[in-house]
Amino acid sequence: MAKTPNYIKAAFLLPANLVGLTTAAMSSAVTQEPLPMMVALGVEGVYLAVLSSMKRFQRAVRAKEPDNPEAASAAVDALLADLAPSQRDHYQQLVGLKEKILANYRKLPAGRVLAASSEPKLDALLTSFLRLISALNQYRTYLSGSDREHLTSEVTALEAEVAEEPNPRLKDVKGKRVEILRKRLMRFEQAGESREVVSHQLAGIEDLMRLTHEQSIAIRDPESVNRQLDVLSAETEATDETVRQMERFLDFTEETSAPLPHGGTRVR
Repeated sequence: MAKTPNYIKAAFLLPANLVGLTTAAMSSAVTQEPLPMMVALGVEGVYLAVLSSMKRFQRAVRAKEPDNPEAASAAVDALLADLAPSQRDHYQQLVGLKEKILANYRKLPAGRVLAASSEPKLDALLTSFLRLISALNQYRTYLSGSDREHLTSEVTALEAEVAEEPNPRLKDVKGKRVEILRKRLMRFEQAGESREVVSHQLAGIEDLMRLTHEQSIAIRDPESVNRQLDVLSAETEATDETVRQMERFLDFTEETSAPLPHGGTRVR
């Protein structure tokens, strides 16, 4: 049975978290006041609970497990669990192509060694495919869960109010609201562009896998395999960077939209 990583420990050991705790401790020591450290510890509890429960953080922790086939398999299963049945079928088709490619490589001179060295690169590309689909699904949820047309109308109406507002204080407050709403609209545009990029990258991975399979059928030169694998590695790096960008975007969105506890305090 695969050992479950300690996600709370991983969250605690993140450099940014350790720096924050150290800063709070130094502040309390210098001022001789326990309040900064007490506040930091309170925030720390919420931080550890939230971050350690996030699926993307858990996947990142599992991905860093050294030479652990069970952890790697569990990470793939976790990614697959988030996909629609049709998406899982699509992935399985690519896994079938991978097996055919390796089978063709084994027919070459020293083919078993060649197949063994090729498999990790093919697996890396398949992992990128899964991560891209997962990020794409989350982007679709974000875009469908927000009313962009209503937001655009609100910006237009508020801009008109700002232009006609005679009260300086109200004009300033409304102007700041307009700036915030414009930033939200910009994020819609960024999300839409990123979604299109990912869609093309997913299609590119599929095309590349099919091309590699077709070339493996008639290949006779092991050196040609190395050139193909270099192309696979380059594509993996490109898609991984896209995933990192999308996850940074989605992490920001989750942070700014996370619900706060309500109830227990009455407004009087």
